[in-house]
Amino acid sequence: MNKRELVLQVLDESKQQTYIPAAFFLHFDPKFHRGQAAIEKHLEYFRFTEMDFVKIQYETVFPFRDEIRKPEDWLQMPQYGMDFYQDQVEIARGLVQAAGKEALVIQTLYSPFMCAGHTVGGERLMQHLLENPPPVRKGIEIITESLRTFVRACIAAGVDGFYHSTQGGETSRLEGSALFEECVKPFDLSLMNEINEKCEFNILHVCDYVDGYTDLTPFLDYPGDVVNCSLKLGDQHLNPQQIVEMFGRPFMGGVERLGTIQNGSPSDVQEMTRSILVTAPERYMLGADCTIPSTVDWENIRAAIQVAHAHAR
Repeated sequence: MNKRELVLQVLDESKQQTYIPAAFFLHFDPKFHRGQAAIEKHLEYFRFTEMDFVKIQYETVFPFRDEIRKPEDWLQMPQYGMDFYQDQVEIARGLVQAAGKEALVIQTLYSPFMCAGHTVGGERLMQHLLENPPPVRKGIEIITESLRTFVRACIAAGVDGFYHSTQGGETSRLEGSALFEECVKPFDLSLMNEINEKCEFNILHVCDYVDGYTDLTPFLDYPGDVVNCSLKLGDQHLNPQQIVEMFGRPFMGGVERLGTIQNGSPSDVQEMTRSILVTAPERYMLGADCTIPSTVDWENIRAAIQVAHAHAR
């Protein structure tokens, strides 16, 4: 089987999973963020590390808009069209053409809440939500429609699915708050339900890059064929099987992005990976809890992936 078939096998409960797919994600130098240079760097990384699918880094971040200074200003949030997304979509198209026959091509998708944070900064966004939620909610709705344009263009370009990253429900933000249910989750679900209907393989990423969580319950009904998240939940440290049971789907993760993969040698990484795989769930993909630092040695990444591929089950 090729990499495409091996990854999809993780979803097939009628067959025993004998091969453990693996993938790690990082941002490339800005000179590789656009055009053909981005396509070639993604392919170089994919082939060097031997990872099992192509994950496209999203670099067309919403521009900062200093004119949105108070909550009511969100009513003037612009809706971005294809001219804004064209380069990112062409990168997706080029990677589908180059690697789509051998491996799944998965596009990163930042959530509407995350894009709202890019627009004004995370601190200002939270301040506006707490002061006057309705106009901010309208602004996030406009952002959602912008992202829908991007999603549909990527699907037309041939991507197999999305790595949908969500934030907003962290302990220091809106965890347990009605504002999360009213101003974040509906827009996440709007996009995720659409990609879930139209795409073959989607990954739900509950992102703890800003802060952690003490409760993952709000995300249990989020769509996604595989869930990727940290194993840290407040003061608890969960194991991958607990995540599988919690979400009712395969888990991707197990590796701490700021741990051995960043600081260790390839042999250290191999030892770490073997210890993780000993207790891996039946349906499982090796990966990190989030994007790993760009400074991580690619040799370390390849070492972890090779151990996963050689693991006997």
